Amino acid sequence: MSELTVKAEKLDAGDELAAKRAEFVLDGPEGAVYLDGNSLGALPVAVPGRVADVVGRQWGEMRIRSWAESGWWTAPERIGDRIAPLVGAAAGQIVVGDSTSVNVFKALVGAVRLAQENGPGRDEILVDATTFPTDGYIAGSAARMTGCALRPVEPSEVPGALGERTAAVLLNHVDYRTGRLHDLPSLTAAVHAAGAYAVWDLCHSAGALPVGLDEHGVDLAVGCTYKYLNGGPGSPAYLYVRADLQERFDSPLPGWNSHAEPFGMRSEYAPAEGAVRGRVGTPDILSMLALEAALEVWDGVTVEVVRAKSLALTDFFLECVGTYVPEGRVECLTPLPHEERGSQVALRCADAGPVMQRLIGRGVVGDFRHPDVLRFGFTPLYVGFADVERAARVLAEELG
Repeated sequence: MSELTVKAEKLDAGDELAAKRAEFVLDGPEGAVYLDGNSLGALPVAVPGRVADVVGRQWGEMRIRSWAESGWWTAPERIGDRIAPLVGAAAGQIVVGDSTSVNVFKALVGAVRLAQENGPGRDEILVDATTFPTDGYIAGSAARMTGCALRPVEPSEVPGALGERTAAVLLNHVDYRTGRLHDLPSLTAAVHAAGAYAVWDLCHSAGALPVGLDEHGVDLAVGCTYKYLNGGPGSPAYLYVRADLQERFDSPLPGWNSHAEPFGMRSEYAPAEGAVRGRVGTPDILSMLALEAALEVWDGVTVEVVRAKSLALTDFFLECVGTYVPEGRVECLTPLPHEERGSQVALRCADAGPVMQRLIGRGVVGDFRHPDVLRFGFTPLYVGFADVERAARVLAEELG
């Protein structure tokens, strides 16, 4: 037994989140090591039964009555309040529904409208030049719609790029390729100092590390729920609008669900109060209530404890890779300082695509990003230190 195997056993023995593993559907000790929760989280054991009840009883037996009696109508805000503590937000500021892309569009156009309402001359949107492609596509469309110029900027260069023309800035909290954690507090402060509005994409941070939306005065934020929040494939995303901005938030997608009188069927639109303004059409109830069941795994868990384990897992993985993998075979793209690291490790490898396929064939499931990046995501609620050691050992064998 190697020293790192022994170390893994000791770390697992002292893991205060170890019992959470039983709340997920996972393979046994000889099955797959799942390190792709940064793409799709594992299935919480409570979800199948809940979905069966929603389909069989709430829909099958109660039918239309469930909008009121089963709480379907209030689900977007109720589940938003369940997510709120995980991103450092007070209740009443998050609404769940639609996709991340749709919510990015709402948030970014809404941010530009807020800026332009404050005064003339705000006609530029800054967007993270390293962003996930969809965010860039949406930012381009939002710019055309609002008469703004679009300016891609590296996150580190945002403070120097801000100016009197800046209306809004769209940034990713964690880079999806490298796992780099960007400085949300200082970047948000810089955006505000320039008189602009900050929109943050939390897809790769919510549920993995503290975000502090309220503490740091973030204006608007969006995120998905199928990664570290384990909501399932295509589970609805969410939109955060800071409480003091809600009265002025002008959604580019006003729908009957966000109307002050949704059943009044009036020809003119009048927005509802609060987070409800972020709604558009009929909620996707089946996936939304699956998400609500999935979020029960967070009962009794703080994001701070999750963050501590995340850093311990990624530290240990890097230690194992450094010990097992032949020198020069991979290059770590993920920052080593804790304050710059999300909950994944990205390794550059010349033949990354074939290597990842071989790893998956041997039960170590990560993913590949073109052209040469191996990504390994660490979800602290169900990944253990023995998993980490095994993954690094198998990687070394494939690269040896």
